[in-house]
Amino acid sequence: MKNNVKIARVQVNLTQQQLAEKIGVTRQTISLIEKGKYNPTLKLCLSICDVVQKSLDELFWVDKEERTK
Repeated sequence: MKNNVKIARVQVNLTQQQLAEKIGVTRQTISLIEKGKYNPTLKLCLSICDVVQKSLDELFWVDKEERTK
């Protein structure tokens, strides 16, 4: 899954640690999400969206090719 979490986080002037604290996860979790190495739950995705003031579509998407794998 590709995402724009890092870009959105930087735009609202938050560190990984600050974002993690706001949504109740570890900084390592945020790092893995930003690198695309961890697929967050829908609830976690929505929490991130709320904090960075972006829509789900703006932050997370899956290419058609990836859906068929």
